[in-house]
Amino acid sequence: MLFSVGGLFSVYEGVEKLRHPHHLDNGVVAVVVLLVAIGLEAFSFRTAIHETRQVKGDASWWGFIRTARAPELPVVLLEDLAALLGLLLALGGVGLTLLTDDPIWDGAGTLAIGILLLVVAVIVALETQAMLVGEAATPATVAVIRDVLGRSPHITDVIHIRTLHLGPDELLVAAKIVLDVELTVPAVAAVINDAETRLRAAVPIAHRIYLEPDLLHLPVDPSAVNESATARISTPPGH
Repeated sequence: MLFSVGGLFSVYEGVEKLRHPHHLDNGVVAVVVLLVAIGLEAFSFRTAIHETRQVKGDASWWGFIRTARAPELPVVLLEDLAALLGLLLALGGVGLTLLTDDPIWDGAGTLAIGILLLVVAVIVALETQAMLVGEAATPATVAVIRDVLGRSPHITDVIHIRTLHLGPDELLVAAKIVLDVELTVPAVAAVINDAETRLRAAVPIAHRIYLEPDLLHLPVDPSAVNESATARISTPPGH
């Protein structure tokens, strides 16, 4: 809403200035204010970059914005970038107006700021919407989960994994795994508990873990198992 309303208002102001151009009341004051604002916004943007570098790793800036599961840093980064670019556009419009004595440049700068804010609004909406409806873990996190499960004792294979972010720092993990066939029921429970402990140590945000034992290939025909079970049930005791 912040970017959308600001962008629409700037577009409206820009169109009005283009339709009804008027000279600046005090261009020097406007330039001084913009230069001070650019300096302050650049310092804020530098802080956002410093904080982001600590968590983005080797990912590109755009890749970080696309894959981040906590929305606060991408939003702050985009807000500071849009503010800095908007101030530069405003300074360019005011500067060209003063140099050429043509107020149409001021209107063009205002219109450009509005378009910039609307573009940022769309990016922020698309990236945060996924967090609102639930989003899967990053491919890197899924790879770690698969590796931890695959190296856990008595787990011979991982059939598939499903993940869902319940929040920026809370991940649900569900996986279908293959265990050694000779394990007893208590042993299966122990293996699953051990795998969950290993997984939480490797992926601390994995708060909820559901592991389902299964087989890649059934050793016998399921219909034969059903027929055998039916035969045992229908046979009277002692026969």
